[in-house]
Amino acid sequence: MLYAFLIFGSLILFFFFSAAIISLREKETRASYIFFTAGFLLSVPYFLFYVFEVPANVFVILIFFGLPALIFLFLLFPFDPVAKRIEISPRPSHRFDERDIMFSRRRLKPGTARFEDYYRAHPEKKVLDDEWRRKPGLLNPKSRFYDPVWFSASESSFDTVEILHPYVNGVADKNRQNFDPQKITAFIKDWLLRSGAHSVGVTVLQDYHLYSHLGRQEPYGAEVLKEHRFAVAFTAEMDKETVDHAPLAPTVLESADQYLKVGVLAVKLAAFIRRSGYPARAHIDGNYRLICPLAARDAGLGEIGRMGLLITPELGPRVRIGVVTTDLPLITDSYKPDSTVIDFCSRCLKCADNCPSKAISFDDRKFEQGVLRWKINPEACFGYWSSAGTDCARCMKVCPYSHPDNLLHRTTRAVIKRNFFARYLAIKMDDVFYGRKRLP
Repeated sequence: MLYAFLIFGSLILFFFFSAAIISLREKETRASYIFFTAGFLLSVPYFLFYVFEVPANVFVILIFFGLPALIFLFLLFPFDPVAKRIEISPRPSHRFDERDIMFSRRRLKPGTARFEDYYRAHPEKKVLDDEWRRKPGLLNPKSRFYDPVWFSASESSFDTVEILHPYVNGVADKNRQNFDPQKITAFIKDWLLRSGAHSVGVTVLQDYHLYSHLGRQEPYGAEVLKEHRFAVAFTAEMDKETVDHAPLAPTVLESADQYLKVGVLAVKLAAFIRRSGYPARAHIDGNYRLICPLAARDAGLGEIGRMGLLITPELGPRVRIGVVTTDLPLITDSYKPDSTVIDFCSRCLKCADNCPSKAISFDDRKFEQGVLRWKINPEACFGYWSSAGTDCARCMKVCPYSHPDNLLHRTTRAVIKRNFFARYLAIKMDDVFYGRKRLP
């Protein structure tokens, strides 16, 4: 029996010290310290029983072996009555007008006919927009977190994305290749992954994926037509260490660099498909015809969370998304609504707590235009960007799903998908190990 104390204590020490070392590699000093301390405190009693050869009665055995084993088995047991009761949102039945998004409104120039026409049609937005227009603006030298090096590098990446804009579309080659849909789908996925994408999926292009009208490209206000059958969606990872600087300057550079990365991949893929004889269009930063998170979700790459971003299984919201639409026959992936993410976001609220502009709702999901979702306050969010000079990303930084895709966090994600109590415990433990408020 004494050897059981030695073995059990060693296992506890090994688990917590391993977690502490992983946290050190992640540069999470608080989590590492707590793991080291917890491992020491929890294992010492077992070693004391072994060293001093203390006789173990039934009560001691139940406390030291039975209780931990029971908790461990309970957390691993697939028991999730809560997620089964989560209401699944209907698919959208409407299309969003790109002219209404903040990036389009940012381009409106006071005194122009376009400016006057827009606010004549939307007078309720004028006061809100005048507020953020009085602030310095994104990547402005007068903004709060201005850094000449990081901001200049960010501008360079965004400028390079803009250089790609003329190449998002083109004429398909007249000599069409005959591909097996399964083989060409597998090739495209493998090619994108080897080229730096983190995940890839395919979906049937839906009307609600598309904007209703153009807002950032000419002809401004033109109706967006559904021209293709399929959408290839893919993600690129944003570096965790850089995102942890949010909302400071390094984060906006990482954002710009990953927009550039998915832009290059999208343009390359679209060019390949057109060269093969099929129409294809890349959708990249500043030149979209669709809403990327919706296409990516339906391609099976994740679920939309409280902050309005795509929550991917391995990286949470810490990704940028690229999409290519095409008529090339492809094999589609299936979207399975992830009620465990919805339940987690319903309980966590960490992004809302840490949002400096209070743009993320603390409320439950609500129906809006037939869709059950959390709605952020885009004016408040963009207003903070205009003051800070960066695209913030604190919500991305603090999200528990954003932890690196290593053994420690991969195991946690697997467990919370199966057990509702494990989700509740994971939220509380994330606050303990990493802090509820995570300042830059």
